[in-house]
Amino acid sequence: VEINDVLGAVAVTGDAAEAGTLVAAGAPRADVVVAVTGEDEDNLVISQVAKEKFHVARTIARVNNPKNEHLFRMLGVDVTVSQTNYILNLIEQAIPERSFVHLISFHEDLAIVDAKVSETSAVAHRAIAEIELPVNTAITAIARGANLIVPNPGTELLPGDDIIAVAHQDQEDELRRLLV
Repeated sequence: VEINDVLGAVAVTGDAAEAGTLVAAGAPRADVVVAVTGEDEDNLVISQVAKEKFHVARTIARVNNPKNEHLFRMLGVDVTVSQTNYILNLIEQAIPERSFVHLISFHEDLAIVDAKVSETSAVAHRAIAEIELPVNTAITAIARGANLIVPNPGTELLPGDDIIAVAHQDQEDELRRLLV
């Protein structure tokens, strides 16, 4: 069975910022539209046309200039992917003493962050239930050595734990001060 027989057209030539091209590519039946051109303006228009004209539930857009990420989210793009921020995050990951890394932005103002609990952290040797996290912040996973822990309120945080958390971007500094 050929993929084209199952999914319909998977490659379309045209300007994806034009509604006709999006129709030919199947936008009216799409659950997700991903815009990954080299131009922020095009990616924003593609995402907005997909959402507004075709009522696509979810849009993901490449953002070439990190300064535009806020604008994309403000104008309804569900997930932004910034290769500049991604590369910066990879560089931060390669630096041995990294303690807090913004991994990805999504939804409107939410971020997934990675924080390493230090020996001197206020949260070291404390259960999650005892920690006053910023409002609407959730610790979603803990990497402890080779183990992945899905935390519960009684889970104790230990020095060296890598914490994956979801937080509002404006609360990242507060979370950093608390965890590292």
